[in-house]
Amino acid sequence: MQLGMIGLGKMGGNMTARLLQGGHQLVAFDFNPEAVKSAAAAGASPATAIADLVAQLQAPRAVWVMVPSGDPTEQTVQTLAGLLAKGDTIIDGGNSNYKDTVRRGAELAAKGLHYVDVGTSGGVWGLKEGYSLMIGGDEAAVERLRPIFATLAPAADRGWGRVGPSGAGHFTKMIHNGIEYGMMQAYAEGFAILKKKEAFGLDLHQISRIWQHGSVVRSWLLDLTADALGNDQDLRDIAPYVSDSGEGRWTVAEAIELDVPAPVITHSLITRLRSRDGESYADRLLSAMRNQFGGHAIKKQ
Repeated sequence: MQLGMIGLGKMGGNMTARLLQGGHQLVAFDFNPEAVKSAAAAGASPATAIADLVAQLQAPRAVWVMVPSGDPTEQTVQTLAGLLAKGDTIIDGGNSNYKDTVRRGAELAAKGLHYVDVGTSGGVWGLKEGYSLMIGGDEAAVERLRPIFATLAPAADRGWGRVGPSGAGHFTKMIHNGIEYGMMQAYAEGFAILKKKEAFGLDLHQISRIWQHGSVVRSWLLDLTADALGNDQDLRDIAPYVSDSGEGRWTVAEAIELDVPAPVITHSLITRLRSRDGESYADRLLSAMRNQFGGHAIKKQ
């Protein structure tokens, strides 16, 4: 199947490679010429601009957009909307806010264009293991793209599916990432407690390896944790600073809007924000308050 791919960063580049390995015909474009050259060397047809990419595709066209969420996606989609024709499809595989996706879907539908949102999980392992694809959009448009999704997924019959109309894919991926926040936080806290019990001299890498088999807490995240601990249990070269992609924030906001209690996901998000405050004024003030009402000692720097 022929497909246009815009955005050849780490994820987009790996997806392009997997599709080429699956025998699909790709026309590739990125604002980084070196990325386009790499895709061309792997077998893709290079494009010099978005208009050139569209011109090389046969109708009905399908273009996968794999660029950062927000304005980059907005600008790319609007550019494509002015170049594509009725019956063509734009696929957004990035982490767009589902509300933007719903809006774009309605705007494009009015022009006779299909907008398919694909929440994509798999990270740097997707090229080898396949991607988990949560898909929203018109059922017929999704079905026409089945060969693409079947190639990107871990297998043709699992790891992907249409979950609902336009916006549903990105909404599902948003909640997926919120759950991921909570799971990661639980692992991090558990191993921190294990490490603190110095009297037992616990080997955290050994424990993580034990838990990988037969344990109720085994998971791919645990596998990755075991790999990290195998490299350096003390994590000496890693700063205690945790960033977030934004989807955890959106999940918490959605939970509040829907009156759904989500304390674990919310706490995991707050903990990530807390990690960025190396000079916490709040902690200093808490210590001062404890000293004022209870005479508790204040630890000086």
